[in-house]
Amino acid sequence: TSTGLSEKFGVSVRTIYRDIKALEQAGVPVVTEDGKGYSLMEGYKIPPIMFSESEANALITVEQLVLKNRDSSLIHEYTEAVNKIKAVLLYSTKEKAELLSNRIAVSPSIPQTGTSNSLTLIQHALTTFKVLKILYRTEEKDATTERRIEPFALYYSLQECWTVIAYCRLRKDYRMFRLDRVLKIEPLELYFKPHKLTLQEYLKTKEKMFGTPDIPLS
Repeated sequence: TSTGLSEKFGVSVRTIYRDIKALEQAGVPVVTEDGKGYSLMEGYKIPPIMFSESEANALITVEQLVLKNRDSSLIHEYTEAVNKIKAVLLYSTKEKAELLSNRIAVSPSIPQTGTSNSLTLIQHALTTFKVLKILYRTEEKDATTERRIEPFALYYSLQECWTVIAYCRLRKDYRMFRLDRVLKIEPLELYFKPHKLTLQEYLKTKEKMFGTPDIPLS
């Protein structure tokens, strides 16, 4: 029962309910039996996932940085993943991780840039070699352009924003697009062959041309 579990692990009943919900969200089949409490579905075995205290602390530290990220899709997916990981931590490790989480802060003085919500979609297109159609706002005010791009790589620039490096079918060359300027994005049922160029080669070439790889070109 929830009361029995709270007494065994020295936590509140509310914590037990929260952890059971997290287990269910992680796909663990928790069965509730009236008058008997909780149990796992017969035949189900929990995979051996164990994190050391230092590994858990590393995840918590990175979490604070991710929460400051300007792409909401990345924040959502990372938070879901971390919650599933927290659900399988030992209670002693979990308590220390939660303490650490409340003792880490990121400076509010970091420049605030535009937000985006397309990083997760672009990641999927990049790994499945899928063409994307985007409506992009250029540096010129109120100027928009529609492009079909082949995602090649992701780059976090000095401007504190994510950019996608992609082969632009309009320009017939590689271009860098800031995600906070992508107004619309749509995956197409078109696929492309993997690019032979490496990310290191692209960045070196761009740095030779402009002195830095951080200038977005569209």
